[in-house]
Amino acid sequence: MAEAGAKVKSMFVYPIKSCRGISLSEAPLSSTGFRWDRQWVVVNSKGRACTQRVHPKLALVEVELPKDAFAMGWKPNKSSYLVIRAPGMDELKVSLCRPSQTCDGVLVWEWSGSALDEGDEASKWFTNYLGKPSRLVRFNEELETRPVDPNYAPGFRVMFSDGYPFLLASQGSLDSLNERLMEPVTINRFRPNILVDGCEPFSEDLWKEIKIDSLTFHGVKLCSRCKIPTINQETAVLTSEPTETLVKFRCTLDKIWYAKICMKEMEMER
Repeated sequence: MAEAGAKVKSMFVYPIKSCRGISLSEAPLSSTGFRWDRQWVVVNSKGRACTQRVHPKLALVEVELPKDAFAMGWKPNKSSYLVIRAPGMDELKVSLCRPSQTCDGVLVWEWSGSALDEGDEASKWFTNYLGKPSRLVRFNEELETRPVDPNYAPGFRVMFSDGYPFLLASQGSLDSLNERLMEPVTINRFRPNILVDGCEPFSEDLWKEIKIDSLTFHGVKLCSRCKIPTINQETAVLTSEPTETLVKFRCTLDKIWYAKICMKEMEMER
């Protein structure tokens, strides 16, 4: 690691953008980050991505993948499903096999393109849950590419992440923040992919090279935070914290900074 004694505590993938993550002890890597991370997104009637910024109740949507899905080389079959659950809703099963339908005009920030449409049953489920016409779509890896900002990481690409393949946070930084709060928050407010422990609070700000076993990651930039950290991920209730506290000691250039955006070295050398 970038600091002696630091180690990986947890890893997370978020198969559906803005929905709950899955905690992992091992996570297979792909050219866009951890496998399955933000491979799906819910879109509205105009094709724009639905996120917790507008629909906080997405925080309550649980997703489950087969345990074998995180094994190297695993491929789905007809009995492999993405299972989706939410309060007041019947369980939804979405086949992991590639769907035949496509959906044009999908919009995620500045990117637009086509995606694979998961069908009317999934559309009805999310429409009923969000109360607005919605569809669940999957990134079309065969036809589409979504590049990372070349000013920071030329040659990288992602699926439906906000912009970068990996977000790293530290337990020390979370503990330091919680010491300042009346009510502590959990790391899921910040939705990292990698959580490390055993380092000084916010020391990750300065990390340039991060070694995890035989892999090398590079710290690219700090992550500027939106309103999602103020959404309680267990209740979907919007509060003023931890942003109100973070602005007092983690704010520069009118932005709040928390956690480190990273890239895997193998991809940087392509």
